[in-house]
Amino acid sequence: MMQTRPIPSSGEQLPAIGCGTYRGFDVRPAGAAYSRLRSVLDALFAAGGSAVDSSPMYGKAEAVAGQLLAESKAHDKAFIATKVWTRGREAGIAQMQDSFKLLRTERIDLMQVHNLVDWKTHLPTLREWKKAGRIRYLGITHYTSSAFADLEAVMRAEPLDFVQLNYSAVDRAAERRLLPLAAERGIAVIANYPLASGSAVRAVSARPPPGWAAEIDCTSWAQLLLKFVVSHPAVTCAIPGTGNPEHMADNARAGIGRMPDEAMRLRIAALCDA
Repeated sequence: MMQTRPIPSSGEQLPAIGCGTYRGFDVRPAGAAYSRLRSVLDALFAAGGSAVDSSPMYGKAEAVAGQLLAESKAHDKAFIATKVWTRGREAGIAQMQDSFKLLRTERIDLMQVHNLVDWKTHLPTLREWKKAGRIRYLGITHYTSSAFADLEAVMRAEPLDFVQLNYSAVDRAAERRLLPLAAERGIAVIANYPLASGSAVRAVSARPPPGWAAEIDCTSWAQLLLKFVVSHPAVTCAIPGTGNPEHMADNARAGIGRMPDEAMRLRIAALCDA
């Protein structure tokens, strides 16, 4: 079964591999692409994963994820995360209310301020909603290292349950300050772009995975690179995005079996630098 990591603010265990819905879930709710997404979620849940991360920014993704979860009666299996991505208190409230409708749920597990947009306005609302039980956790996100100074300032100033940031074997800037700070402050970390939009896999895929990958139960590059991410002590969950069921099943296996120690993590990173 998939390994889990504790959410520091509660102790609740969250499976190490989830699914991002950016691009892959922005499809019409019918046809072949939609049918494949049903299998994507089936693969995630079958492996023991639960996190499904979306945003109003992602086109139809929230609506598609909500419909799929409703059709399969799988809301109880999912850790539903989405975001508020607008300016102004009333606009933020309206957008989040739409997210509840689109995701077809009365409670969202994690609501995040997307890319820090108007975070000073939205965080008080999120705290009110958490106290009222409408959301279970709150957090902030960004997807680029150029925003790390801003993320760090909010992480130091505000009590947060989660921070979502970009981290992969080819993009390790978060190791310098943000991952240690998250550990210090008791903030769960969701790693987005853990395969660097696939570029991490493409960079090494001309050769087979090294023989020593079997020592940590890896049979593919994606598994090896994702294990690099989720084996960092500060990382709670990685959310590789995909609309491909086979890729989801492969990704999910990165949460199963033995994990690399620090020496092996350095070996994995070195392969990406070669």
